[in-house]
Amino acid sequence: MTPDSSARPKADLALADQLGHELVRFVRLVNRTKAQVIKQGPDGVDRMAYAILFTLIHEGPQRASWLAESLHSEISTISRQSSSLVQHGLLERQSDPQDGRACLLAPTAEGLRVFEENRKQRNQWLAEVLDDWSDDDRQNLNRLFGKLNAGIEKNSAQFADTAEVSQARGAST
Repeated sequence: MTPDSSARPKADLALADQLGHELVRFVRLVNRTKAQVIKQGPDGVDRMAYAILFTLIHEGPQRASWLAESLHSEISTISRQSSSLVQHGLLERQSDPQDGRACLLAPTAEGLRVFEENRKQRNQWLAEVLDDWSDDDRQNLNRLFGKLNAGIEKNSAQFADTAEVSQARGAST
């Protein structure tokens, strides 16, 4: 978000408003779908804890503090959820080679297996949702979603900085 964003053409802002509406609708539908799936998986693990497992599988072993920052969560929440994953044998604690006093969380072989099973279920569901779409439409959706995510990642820090400046100005007046 740039300081001169109010100078954007009305057509751009109208299109952004339509996209915003569809994104809110999308998030609500995803949340509703998640709520329809039982809160705990068949392995007894809170579904929200899978975000930790997903992140560690894709990013490698990490400290709990890094996970909290990465997942925009409180360290106490990460600690509780990671402890559950450790108890279920999906994560293990490893000593941090850079600081022996700290530990890293890492997926176990069982964690990888459970992750893959959940991934297969998600992929089956998405394939069913997109079943009547053409291959070109599915390819375009993936390409455009990737482009949207990259744009959000690129601009989210800038947006946060702008919001912090606005809050600071409001607090000082």
